[in-house]
Amino acid sequence: MIVRIMGEGQVRLDDSHFPELNKLDDELLAEVESGDLDGFRRTLGALLAAVRKLGTPLPDDALEPSELILPAPDATIDEVRAMLTEDGLIPD
Repeated sequence: MIVRIMGEGQVRLDDSHFPELNKLDDELLAEVESGDLDGFRRTLGALLAAVRKLGTPLPDDALEPSELILPAPDATIDEVRAMLTEDGLIPD
């Protein structure tokens, strides 16, 4: 799956990594819903770090359609709230 981190670029992620990423996504959803700003910032950073670590970066000139778009590291809780679905940022 091709994942875009807004403001950074794209990575190719193997589907086998999504259970791990979904755990972080569930935490992030709960923190956004409760308004836990410190937890939100920590978990968003952990989620994006995991995507960077587990994924293979695509070249900047690659024109692959992104199947999943994640917020920028400096996104606000309100910006992320607007991106959420009932499954969070990452569909189950």
